[in-house]
Amino acid sequence: MNILHTSDWHLGRSLYGRKRYEEWTALLDFLAGLIEQHAIDLLLVCGDIFDTTLPGNRAQELYYRFLRRVAGSGCRHVVIIAGNHDSPSLLDAPRDLLEVLGVRVCGAAATDPADQVLVLHDASGQAEAIVCAVPYLRDRDVRQSDAGETPEEKDRRQLAGLRAYYAAAAAAAEQIRQGRDIPLLALGHLFAAGGRTIEGDGVRELSVGMLGQVGLDVFADVFDYVALGHLHQAQIVDAAGRVRYSGSPIPMGFGEAGHVKHVVLLRSSGRHLAAEAIPMPCFQELLSLSGDLDELLAAIHEQASQHSRAWLEIVYTGAALVSDLKDQIEAAAADSELEIRRIVNRPVIDGIMARMDEREVLADLDVAVVFERCLDAAAIAPDERPDLRDAYRTLVQALMEADVHAE
Repeated sequence: MNILHTSDWHLGRSLYGRKRYEEWTALLDFLAGLIEQHAIDLLLVCGDIFDTTLPGNRAQELYYRFLRRVAGSGCRHVVIIAGNHDSPSLLDAPRDLLEVLGVRVCGAAATDPADQVLVLHDASGQAEAIVCAVPYLRDRDVRQSDAGETPEEKDRRQLAGLRAYYAAAAAAAEQIRQGRDIPLLALGHLFAAGGRTIEGDGVRELSVGMLGQVGLDVFADVFDYVALGHLHQAQIVDAAGRVRYSGSPIPMGFGEAGHVKHVVLLRSSGRHLAAEAIPMPCFQELLSLSGDLDELLAAIHEQASQHSRAWLEIVYTGAALVSDLKDQIEAAAADSELEIRRIVNRPVIDGIMARMDEREVLADLDVAVVFERCLDAAAIAPDERPDLRDAYRTLVQALMEADVHAE
């Protein structure tokens, strides 16, 4: 039996205002080709199919078009679980219809974990695999809240509830297997202890604190393979290679610029599973350039001369304040196929941070407060500030409206 493990597509996500539908189209076409090339029998998608709980029509169209193609490819089974970004009800809505195509969706956590144990059959009707398709478990799925409990008690009870959920699923699956030589797989969407992230990889923290501390003992020894989603770096998190993240199949942020992304191909012989990381092509190059102004301009000209179509993050680290940094950067990239997606003016940011109270976090500050500190850091004259404030408010309002109406 051939199995493909993937996760964290985040269909509908923007990169600093730039939609990425061309990448997702190419990605899903490539995945469909892999499924056909390797005669995949079972596709596992471990959460965060969409980037938001209300994905746009185009993101949903890509998703259903892909499932239709896979259903006609000879792949007998697709198992999909919800991640923390997904709407369980949206994923579950067409569940009965998709099941006719061999697609099993587990969006919301079942009250009884045994209900999310799936038995998959081969063409002759014989059981060939058992899958514990556990979606992202929210606080309410694993415990009842008590008035007056401390944060420590809450975390402890959440972890105990999550462990009990997986244990119940494992027990039900092992009872179904009854010693047969078929693989037992577990799916999950969480942050397992030992997993790693990197700055700028696009991972947004789970809202439940203890989910960053889920020990590997949550996954019973009866599981022959544990396919995880949530972390965007492909990685093995246990010594035996049994617990893996496939990672996101495309870079989700500039922190992953230049990284090769993967999916995981599994070949099973009974309970034995041999895993192989399959590298993904780069569908859209991301580059992060840093330096002083001369270095940045030279690097941009170099990329332009090579006819690069990269999306660029520009990090200015020079000592001098450059008031027209954005204009100079954009002028350097003009008449090329480069796209400037982000400009970080490090001296200005450092100036803002220097004016922050030690208890403040930049992400927690109101955008108007940050802008005022930018004005202070750049030593803008008082008589010039009213027009700049008006322009800034207009820009922020336009961005908010664009985000609301974006596809």
